[in-house]
Amino acid sequence: MKDSDVNGTLQTTRTQEMIYELRVQQAMTKQVITVEPENTMADVSRVLEENRHSGMPVMKGKEMVGIVSVEDLVRSFQQGNSSQPVKQWMSKNVTTLYADEPLVHAVQKFERHGYGRFPVIDRKTKALVGILTKVDIIRCMLQHLEINYHDLERRQYIPREWFSELDCDRATLSLRYHIDGANFEKAGEVSSKLKRSLQTLGLSPDVVRRIAIASFEAELNLVIFTEGGELAASVEPGRVTVTAVDNGPGIPDVELAMQPGYSTAPDWVRELGFGAGMGLHNIKKCSDELKLESKVGEGTNLQFTVFT
Repeated sequence: MKDSDVNGTLQTTRTQEMIYELRVQQAMTKQVITVEPENTMADVSRVLEENRHSGMPVMKGKEMVGIVSVEDLVRSFQQGNSSQPVKQWMSKNVTTLYADEPLVHAVQKFERHGYGRFPVIDRKTKALVGILTKVDIIRCMLQHLEINYHDLERRQYIPREWFSELDCDRATLSLRYHIDGANFEKAGEVSSKLKRSLQTLGLSPDVVRRIAIASFEAELNLVIFTEGGELAASVEPGRVTVTAVDNGPGIPDVELAMQPGYSTAPDWVRELGFGAGMGLHNIKKCSDELKLESKVGEGTNLQFTVFT
């Protein structure tokens, strides 16, 4: 749930910011309890009870071939088939997460699918490296909130009046970053660098959070849909303006693209955990001003402003 002010601008919280910063591998449980296809459902009952789990992956050697849940267990017991092998009751079409993808994608998948857990695999080797539940996400976020709280106690926020000390009529600080298209492993690095720079300049935590989330979404759009581009931030008294420019395919219908959930990302991109269709919508909610110009075959110029 997102809170908005009277103008519809997204009022971000630290927890909302964290799900963009954290990766699945930081929240997942690494010690994964598994069963084999030939194990019986009675074996599943015993393992789930001993480990207090509600489901687990089914492994044939090093290959994950399915997932079995407590719901599958209940169905097998109701039909008096507890001695049947797991392979007859497990779900074979398993939706997974990548260890290095942002935690926000996991939250979106939990909401979209309604599952209780997701196996986590390594992006390169496709090996099972963990499992993620909603409880894991909550535990991870509480741990990081505690760390951040103690860090905040050590260095309380002190506004820095950088521009007031300069002897000029107007001053603007420009920060520029190159973004590689289709480089999903580094997706999010530029927005993290921008965030750290804005923190160094002494901008308020809420302003930095809003800019970081919007920049993350803009960066992902460049990675997903273009061969690369530039993200630039212009910092001046009272405002920060971020511009994302590319020479990509352009947006045929800007109004439709702004609708939450609309996405033109290909299936292979969705399989990587990206392209949920919330990017432009989230940028708009985080911004005080938004401009978007796009021409098919020529590229896109996205500009958003956050007042400080």
